[in-house]
Amino acid sequence: MTDASEWKGGVGRKWANEWRRTDRSFSGLTERLLGRASGNGLSHVLDIGCGAGELSLAIARGHPQSQVIGIDISEDLLSVARERGAHLGNVAFEHGDAAVWCKDSFRPDRLISRHGVMFFPDPVAAFTHLHAISADDARLFFSCFRSPAENPWASGIASLQPGGKQPPSSGGPGPFAFADKDRVYAILSTAGWREIEFESFDYAYIAGYGDDPVEDALEYLSTIGPAARIIAELSETEKAAFIERLRGYLRDHRSGKVVAFPGAAWIVSATH
Repeated sequence: MTDASEWKGGVGRKWANEWRRTDRSFSGLTERLLGRASGNGLSHVLDIGCGAGELSLAIARGHPQSQVIGIDISEDLLSVARERGAHLGNVAFEHGDAAVWCKDSFRPDRLISRHGVMFFPDPVAAFTHLHAISADDARLFFSCFRSPAENPWASGIASLQPGGKQPPSSGGPGPFAFADKDRVYAILSTAGWREIEFESFDYAYIAGYGDDPVEDALEYLSTIGPAARIIAELSETEKAAFIERLRGYLRDHRSGKVVAFPGAAWIVSATH
């Protein structure tokens, strides 16, 4: 999930089909991020990498006087977001890359993102651009994963594959590209942002729910995320063995009708 062409193609389509379970998996984090990002006086809000639109829609509902734009590179995810927000007159969803997108009549005073900023090929250039198009009093709030070791839904699943290769925790674009807060601080400060703060936030990553939450989680994780990537790269024999190991791992994290893992994120804030 590190290449823009994947988000524009098959990966984006799969995430669009799974938006309900994805929103569920991030529900605790979403509530906290929205609590931090909301406030009085919001006028123009930009949701970076808006996906299926949950943050944009929540802000638009809670701040009817504001104008909200969600931007994403996946037309499939945007199609879902537009359908979900068809009844709201103060939100729009646009196709584009936030690293270069701009609109002369729209200078955001609040920029938000739920795990949508870790995939920029050149993050300094992207955040420099976002700083340039923002209002003078703009504030930035985004969430990103901490290390894979603190997120067993990723590291634990990775250990089940042949060789147990772990996902990279920093460097190029990817889910854990912003795990190192010193690197993120350097990116934002170089791009002109100031008063940069990090909140360490732990939440329940809900992978499965219902009468058979293990199978619900297995279906979900086999479709998107690190398990889906692993499955796609294995032979048929290896795939069957991996899926059985994954099913057992999910059983170990079941509690009643829920399969959940510890989730670990940074909530990052900065001012213009």
